[in-house]
Amino acid sequence: MGLGGCIVLVAVGAILTFATDWELESVNLDLVGIIMMLVGIVGIVVFTSVLKRRRGVGGPPAGGGVVEERYRHYE
Repeated sequence: MGLGGCIVLVAVGAILTFATDWELESVNLDLVGIIMMLVGIVGIVVFTSVLKRRRGVGGPPAGGGVVEERYRHYE
């Protein structure tokens, strides 16, 4: 699930919790909405932490990289 899916979960959960007044006998829609919002928020946090780890914030890689030296021979 990507970042867009997590945002949709939060939005649908908020709609179920705050914007509807439907009554079902066996399902508490307020609780379902809160659970959806929590899952979406956890997904956003996990997604952004994985994204930060992939970007590799920091300096140049250890080991110095490749150094090219050119020599000129004079005769």
